[in-house]
Amino acid sequence: MRGATTAGTMSAGVRAVTLDSADGPLSALLCEPQAGPPRATVVALHGGGTGAGYFDSTAHPDLSLLTLGARLGCTVLALDRPGYGRSAARHPQGRSLAEQTVAVRSAIEEFAAGHDTGAGVLLLGHSYGGKLALSLTATSTPDPVIAVDVSGCGRRPAVDLNDPAGTPRGLRARRLNWGPARLYPPGAVTSSAHLLTPMPPREAAGVADWERRSETLLPRIRVPVRMTFAEYEAWWRHTDEDLADLRARLTGAPRVVLDRLPGAGHNISLGLAARTYHLRALAFLEESLRRGSGTGPSPEPVGGAVPGVRP
Repeated sequence: MRGATTAGTMSAGVRAVTLDSADGPLSALLCEPQAGPPRATVVALHGGGTGAGYFDSTAHPDLSLLTLGARLGCTVLALDRPGYGRSAARHPQGRSLAEQTVAVRSAIEEFAAGHDTGAGVLLLGHSYGGKLALSLTATSTPDPVIAVDVSGCGRRPAVDLNDPAGTPRGLRARRLNWGPARLYPPGAVTSSAHLLTPMPPREAAGVADWERRSETLLPRIRVPVRMTFAEYEAWWRHTDEDLADLRARLTGAPRVVLDRLPGAGHNISLGLAARTYHLRALAFLEESLRRGSGTGPSPEPVGGAVPGVRP
């Protein structure tokens, strides 16, 4: 890992770094605890059309996952996925999910080889980054990953991803990505403009294939899984039936938690509910450290219509 500089504003204590991967250098943001070694490490993977800065919003002091995690004793590493950040020039068309899986696995292992990751690593993925986190743990869990936490990603899309009109744009895209403006601090949408970038073509071309691919990937996951759906999530279906379908497919995970987050839109980590979500994700990491990953599925307590779903 090497030091680096990137454009954009970073919170105090966050620094830009570069990691080596099997697919070339990847840029990243890193924040480490100031007092002693980390309890554990969070590796955060952003969604389509954003970047690592998604997890370090400066619109309000409470929003940054990087600074919150470090204050609570964890190292937080937010990667620019292949096709974004420093690697965008090397791969202007982007990379497929399978190619990103290989590259990010090697980057995580390279980071872990040179840094104290504490008692283990939580993969935290948003939207397309959630697909990548699930793919990483399904194909061959990178050492020392012990759990995966996903937001903004389901299995059944709520929009027609095969629409010949292409990716939603304009006001429709804003509604899908953000939801009501009241869910965000004043100025959050405009202050996040530097985070936004077009989704690379090769990445976009594979978006509609996720429902089919997830049928194969989800049963192969062998670590605890937590999936969060925002109240105003509009990209993915998340009825009780949809969540039951997800749970039924995660047959190999030793623990499955399906959560709903009130007062949040798709871009959870940029909204007023960001701190709540990040604290819940870090609590899930603590629970995973305490319980251990286990070797087989164990049910959550029944709550409502779907086991393990919190209101």
